[in-house]
Amino acid sequence: MHCPYCHNADTKVIETRVNEDGYSIRRRRECSRCGKRFTTIETTMLLVRKRSGNVEPFDRNKVITGVRKACQGRPIAEDDLKTLGRKVEEYLRSTGMAEVKSDDVGKAILEPLRELDEVAYLRFASVYHNYENIEDFQQAIDRLRCEDRIRD
Repeated sequence: MHCPYCHNADTKVIETRVNEDGYSIRRRRECSRCGKRFTTIETTMLLVRKRSGNVEPFDRNKVITGVRKACQGRPIAEDDLKTLGRKVEEYLRSTGMAEVKSDDVGKAILEPLRELDEVAYLRFASVYHNYENIEDFQQAIDRLRCEDRIRD
């Protein structure tokens, strides 16, 4: 790590701690040349491979934006959407994979969204699973009802 003040490459870590988000590490460093201290934040990259083959960094805000569309007109708080985005990211990171398919991101959204709001879940699932007719919706509703009975 280069010192931001004198650009010396020789710096030492004097303190390390995990950030509040649990996914990044905060390090206090000191430059061996000028003696100034500075903080760095280190994170791991989670990449998403799109259907087109392109790879881009995971963006929690994209998850939230996509789910927000499915939740339009539903009584869902912004904090609930942020929590859902965090849950999706936590799940994807817990797989230990540095790169996930966009399809896996969609799958990771489904269960927390279902717990949040079943109507929003059906809206999202209709796009994700490419429902083509009313029978597709009916089958999804029947599955929801059956799973609800099993839970009770």
